[in-house]
Amino acid sequence: MSLTDILSPSDIAAALRDCQAPDSFSPKKFFQISGMSKKSNSQLKEIFQILDNDQSGFIEEDELKYFLQRFECGARVLTTSETKTFLAAADHDGDGKIGAEEFQEMVQS
Repeated sequence: MSLTDILSPSDIAAALRDCQAPDSFSPKKFFQISGMSKKSNSQLKEIFQILDNDQSGFIEEDELKYFLQRFECGARVLTTSETKTFLAAADHDGDGKIGAEEFQEMVQS
């Protein structure tokens, strides 16, 4: 399974273009432009599993830094500030990582 099985390659490209500059990444805007915010819970679970690089059941801060690269190999790495902001926005239980339900809540809110 790949992200392009769930999301349109042109939508992914548009979302990546929108946040090319350092410190320009907005999770909400990325989810909207990429089409993620319109996906079903089961599709979001599939996306989460793809983004959970080590298959731990969570997206940790070190995985989050490479979030954009999971969509396209040549994409930039998130800055430390973007990574911390992204994590803080999604980590509702304060455990320092994003679970599947937290991810779904963030994408759909």
